[in-house]
Amino acid sequence: MPRWNENRLTAKLGIDYPIIQGPLGGLSSQRLTAAVSNFGGLGSFGAHALTPEAIKDVIAKIRSLTSNPFAMNLWVSTEDEGARNSDENAFNRSLAPLSVHIAALGAPRPEYEPYSQIQFEDQARILLDERVPVFSFIYGIPPREILEECRAKRIVTIGTATTPEESAALQDAGVDAIVASGFEAGGHRGSFVRAAEDSLTGTFSLVPQIADTVNLPVIAAGGIADARGVVAALVLGAEAVQMGTVFLACEESGANPPSSPSLAREKSRAHRADKGLHRETRAGNPQPFTGGVEPGGDGDTTLSVAAKTRPKPRDPGRGGGQIGSPAPMGWAKRQSFYLHRRIGFLDLLGRGDFRNRGARNSVERSRP
Repeated sequence: MPRWNENRLTAKLGIDYPIIQGPLGGLSSQRLTAAVSNFGGLGSFGAHALTPEAIKDVIAKIRSLTSNPFAMNLWVSTEDEGARNSDENAFNRSLAPLSVHIAALGAPRPEYEPYSQIQFEDQARILLDERVPVFSFIYGIPPREILEECRAKRIVTIGTATTPEESAALQDAGVDAIVASGFEAGGHRGSFVRAAEDSLTGTFSLVPQIADTVNLPVIAAGGIADARGVVAALVLGAEAVQMGTVFLACEESGANPPSSPSLAREKSRAHRADKGLHRETRAGNPQPFTGGVEPGGDGDTTLSVAAKTRPKPRDPGRGGGQIGSPAPMGWAKRQSFYLHRRIGFLDLLGRGDFRNRGARNSVERSRP
């Protein structure tokens, strides 16, 4: 009888657990990507803001840290009507409402960078040439030729849908799996069939709708930050979950989260809560996801990509309106950074030394 973590998607991806680390475009880290993959999940790297040359370097670095499958993520549509005309004054106006919050966190003020167009096709060419294990994407559907070459090179493709209609289009295009991205996900919308404002559905409503629409593996994304969310997603028809913000608390993320006393208190409470959960489990209250220790740093360097100022894109070729409108940043999204206190996110993956596990898995998968 299959275990909870064994399904079509884990088999296709060659991973042990149906846990996918969100790409975190702008805050991506090779160390985090590799750590999640080494521990049996699927690490991802958001490369949409990088030049093809930089993407090639990132892939090489990830491969130096893991021999397990990982995903590279791109935006199919990368610009909107105002991108070329946006200037520093517009940037400063947009930043003004956030300045007080940035200052309160002690974070550096983002700097304006003039718009520089990067072609999706050029970025995708690097992924194809490098034969990355998994190519995930958002904001549309890649050209047919790219998807066909992925199939020929056995690169697993994962598209992103915000509505059942989009999931049907992705299935017709021949992708291997679909992320059901609820409105809680990412702080932006990846809609490409209709306008973002017409594509707002919560994750746990969207997942069963998409699971009923397509016969492909579905990945739930948006507002999931603990074991309860994972269980709920699987019950509703998903075969994996994708979690992004919660992973920023990992040392391997290389992110610079708020180093304030309040965050220190949250992390202290997280440690105490995790210990309490482990005590409950040992006392005879089994949980589907328990145990585990977070791997420590080992001196590996991290490339943190600074968040860009590129406007959110519009998909000109697939009938959609603007596809980068901000999503409501409500309770679920704000809390996801802190909900890890209920159960450590690597506790979702089980016990064991992640480096030895990665090496062992790579050997086992190479056997005939």
